[in-house]
Amino acid sequence: MGQTQGIIDRRRNSLYPKLYLKILTGLMSWVGFCMLAIAPGVAASAETYRQQGLSYRQQARYEEAIAALKTAVELDPEHVSGQVILGWTQHLAKQHEAAATTLVNAWQADPFAVSTANALGIVHLVQGHLTAAIVTHLWAAHLKPDNEIAYFNLSLAAHRIGYYEWAIELASRAAALEPYNPHPLIAGAIAQWANGNLQDAQRLYQQALSLNSHYGSVNGATSLDAAAFNAEQIQTAQRIVQRL
Repeated sequence: MGQTQGIIDRRRNSLYPKLYLKILTGLMSWVGFCMLAIAPGVAASAETYRQQGLSYRQQARYEEAIAALKTAVELDPEHVSGQVILGWTQHLAKQHEAAATTLVNAWQADPFAVSTANALGIVHLVQGHLTAAIVTHLWAAHLKPDNEIAYFNLSLAAHRIGYYEWAIELASRAAALEPYNPHPLIAGAIAQWANGNLQDAQRLYQQALSLNSHYGSVNGATSLDAAAFNAEQIQTAQRIVQRL
């Protein structure tokens, strides 16, 4: 009897590890299935908030847009373009420090994204961090040699540090890449004006007006701040207008 009981106990003990492994394997499979089911749901939810934020931004409801976009980033922190959208919206809301922080995080996550470098460079430019703006846009131009945004903003930055000939060259390159945008032509005009080439400045400004006559008045030139021209550059544009 004792020998029979021993055989039964040994068999039972040998079954326990196998049974445990089966249960553990089943549990892990179930958890994995749940994670796969939840992940798309989280991504979909984040996308919903992103679209909501973009809708608010189109309506210039920036506080609501930022709140929705922050939620999207929290739900899907690996979505780098979502961080860029948030950072750019913060920039539009004139929350420049917050925008810089958001965009630096996005850039660290993917330093080879041109859109991130462009956005961060503009934020640095508007903040007056000219060295950072130049370095960032040079990197953006390196990543994408036909990057008209980088050349345009580099022109504005070069003008502000007194590198007028470089600013003229950069503005010309941006205008060639984006011939329907008056802003590079105006950037070139103010650089020519600062470099003492008044006729060239007037010629370029006239070309810009042929694309958009809005900037043909002193008051119209004031709206150039939306294109990252600073107060001094706007004043130069206004002087050119008065000499046309």
